[in-house]
Amino acid sequence: MVSGQGRVLELAVLGSLQETPLHGYELRKRLNELLGMFRAFSYGSLYPCLRSLLEQGLIVEEQPAVPPMVGGRSKIVYKLTAEGKERLQELLTQAGPSAWEDESFGVHFAFFRHTEAEVRLRILEGRRSRLEERLDNVRSALARTRERLDSYTLELQRHGLESVEREVRWLNELIATERRASQEPTDD
Repeated sequence: MVSGQGRVLELAVLGSLQETPLHGYELRKRLNELLGMFRAFSYGSLYPCLRSLLEQGLIVEEQPAVPPMVGGRSKIVYKLTAEGKERLQELLTQAGPSAWEDESFGVHFAFFRHTEAEVRLRILEGRRSRLEERLDNVRSALARTRERLDSYTLELQRHGLESVEREVRWLNELIATERRASQEPTDD
């Protein structure tokens, strides 16, 4: 069974390979560009994930057609299989609590262009709900402990509170946009 973190990396790798076949270095670079503000993936976690995806038949290795220069190493290119495309779609349709947690929300969001509107909306609403719960908990804790905290700890708490409030406002805007888009008539 794949852990939550493993599933997040699996989604990130499969989603990246859907766009184009890549070798390991290019894949890691793309993941860091795409998701860098959310997380950085190391070779220590990427290559075991790639091995697992190969064993499951979700990706295949291809040797480049052009031989490497003298002394150079041939770079193995990873490519998504039909089964890998199916698994990616399965991962993209998962809209439960794991999709809106801190660890995986950014990865799901990065591949929203491949996700159905209904699923996007459920993930956004779930994320907002989770953050609103967090806001309530932080506000309650702050009210109980305010007089016992030094000014720096209070500032840190205030900063955290403002960050979560800002993300909730951002989510509200995204949710409103998704709802408007779903109500627009299509040209069928």
